[in-house]
Amino acid sequence: MSAVLDLIWPRACEVCGRPADRPGRHVCSACLMRIPFIPTDGLCRVCGRAAEGFEGDYLCEDCSGKNRPFFDRAVSAVRFEDKAREMLLGFKFNQRLWLKDDFADWLEAAARAHFDLRAVDLILPMPLTVFHRVDRGYNQSAYLAEALAKRLDRACRGDVLKRKGHPGRQSELDESARRANVKDTFAVAKPELLRGRTLLVIDDVMTTGATLSECARELKAAGASRVWCLTLARSIRSL
Repeated sequence: MSAVLDLIWPRACEVCGRPADRPGRHVCSACLMRIPFIPTDGLCRVCGRAAEGFEGDYLCEDCSGKNRPFFDRAVSAVRFEDKAREMLLGFKFNQRLWLKDDFADWLEAAARAHFDLRAVDLILPMPLTVFHRVDRGYNQSAYLAEALAKRLDRACRGDVLKRKGHPGRQSELDESARRANVKDTFAVAKPELLRGRTLLVIDDVMTTGATLSECARELKAAGASRVWCLTLARSIRSL
């Protein structure tokens, strides 16, 4: 089917603009090598922060102290920079939803590299506030979560985790203010689905991890055993 559609509507590479050479994808083979993928080695085993020149995993200063997040592990597929940043912003704000399968490839690779996927019981998308859902018209994280769940043959539930209230913009706040800003902004609608389970939460971008940590806190309070987090991109400020 992809080959037929390519004949009718030829795809151009999102990076270089030349014809895409990968069936059903929008980044060509050459440009795929230019995407800033995050290495699988030298990362904090909790928050995924990179330590330059470090081999294996380690525990960063925050995660070994009082600022340890509530999630059990968080990793990201790419750095939020250059063309990856441009593509993600287009997907998030400008309805460039045709990038879903390319992004699902990146998420799947990161998931298989970092998690024991046999242990995952449910995949949950990061929910939007009502304002953002109405303003944007769709939840970009739900598209990513559903595509990944299909690849991994796991259930994806977008009706379990909810946002409440209207927190301020995280991008305008420092790390401590981010944690305060998102406190008590999540609710669980169906706790009976979570008890004793390992959850994989999918989001688009991770910066400090404050939102993911607060989300994990609420999920664990509802009975989840473990909360793993996977984001498409990570801000270079937090790497």
